[in-house]
Amino acid sequence: MKKIFAVVAAMVFAMPSFAQFSSGGFSLDEESVYYGVRVGITGASLSGGTETMDGREYKTDLGMKAGMTLAGIIGLRVSHTTPLFLESGLYYTERGGKDGKYRVNYTNLELPILIKYGIKASDDIAILPFFGPYFAQAIAGKTKQYKWGGESYTDEIEKVGTFDEKKANTGGLSRFNMGFKLGCGVEYNKIYLEVGYQFGVSNIGKNGPGEKLDLSARSNALFANLGVNF
Repeated sequence: MKKIFAVVAAMVFAMPSFAQFSSGGFSLDEESVYYGVRVGITGASLSGGTETMDGREYKTDLGMKAGMTLAGIIGLRVSHTTPLFLESGLYYTERGGKDGKYRVNYTNLELPILIKYGIKASDDIAILPFFGPYFAQAIAGKTKQYKWGGESYTDEIEKVGTFDEKKANTGGLSRFNMGFKLGCGVEYNKIYLEVGYQFGVSNIGKNGPGEKLDLSARSNALFANLGVNF
């Protein structure tokens, strides 16, 4: 993580000022396309419930766990009269949730489609609230959980696949996910900082072996990202 932040810091000082582009200064006669990199942290959780099948408890309501975000983005100013931007990119994020030693972990590739509105605070500072949908595909995941002993859970911790409906104590999770992302960014010359929240819309619960459970799961996350636009 320290190496990643060091790389971003080096890029910040190496890049030319972003004030000449279309976000910070909102100049109507400058470039309308911008690019950027992001690195950040997430506080991911799962909202769901608890169900019992064949004496075994399945749970998808889990609190926050820390994760990492890496991204490359591209933005386009879509109006010459209004500081309105369309931004997308490819994000690598760590998601899941935890409850004590019970930890659900998985990694996503996410594609957001965001609308940003620029508010000029000064010649060098812009405030950019944003909102839009995101689409995600999980690429890998492991869950740490108490091992089921046939009649009750034991004190032994095991690792199983997060998407395995037969073994995971969530009843398994689906890989595809979509939801909405909202937040606010602040840009100072080349440096960009944003905070926000992602709330899942699609149900990613598989409902256990044979889909016999009535158990939903939705992925949510607080996030804070630091980066540079150029």
